[in-house]
Amino acid sequence: MADLFKNIGPYLSNSNTMPVLFLGHGSPMNALEENEFVQNFRKLAKDLPTPSSILCISAHWYTRGTFITAMERPKTIHDFYGFPKELYDIDYPANGNPDLAKEVKELLQPVYSEETNEWGLDHGTWSLLKHMYPMADIPVIQMSIDGTKPASYHYELAKQLQSLRNKGVLIIGSGNIVHNLGMVDFQNMQKEDYGFDWAREARNNINRLIVDKNHQPLLDYKNLSSVVQMTVPTPDHYLPLIYTLALQRKTENAWLFNDKMLGGSLSMTSTVIV
Repeated sequence: MADLFKNIGPYLSNSNTMPVLFLGHGSPMNALEENEFVQNFRKLAKDLPTPSSILCISAHWYTRGTFITAMERPKTIHDFYGFPKELYDIDYPANGNPDLAKEVKELLQPVYSEETNEWGLDHGTWSLLKHMYPMADIPVIQMSIDGTKPASYHYELAKQLQSLRNKGVLIIGSGNIVHNLGMVDFQNMQKEDYGFDWAREARNNINRLIVDKNHQPLLDYKNLSSVVQMTVPTPDHYLPLIYTLALQRKTENAWLFNDKMLGGSLSMTSTVIV
């Protein structure tokens, strides 16, 4: 991680354009645990310009249609079960930003989107921001992922948000590139950088395409190798990456961090685009 910031530090501090992030959020328990992943999230936040607001596209708000949170005070959503009480007790009391929600809606036109007060901040958002911005002093909104649309649709839709980067808005895609819960080896979840061979192969292939700025194969991921199909059995955790990549400008590079495997079939791989 130190090498990452040694390389991108000047870009982070000198750019007038906010970076774009894809963050592998992993288990909700990362909100409570102290590990290298959350340490790196904190380190990243300290090196980023201070955002005016945050827009998060989380794997855990998967809908029919596109929705944007527009309330003044979004609730903290505990969208999981079977975890310790301490996790359910967490509240992330960030303000919302109704004006930003309205602006996002306008930028997405002619695509129809809807402002809503019916959601809040799910764990794909607050489990990250709890470490990055523990004071909860930056307004946060979420935009949902329309699960009826292909990756190419989301890629083009995300491009319409580009102007927000020049207004201090930090855009975060939150998911996991390798995310096959059905094949997780839970008995080895604590094993360091433990990944099945097929998961590592798929992760490496996707990483290479990200770093090479070769986005088209990532949009056509269903036509990639069989190991990628095992990596992305459902698109919910993969599509936030597409939103992030769509906002990459020609002069910008993608830098990888937290690039480790968990439980055989999960990865924490994260990306900074600057």
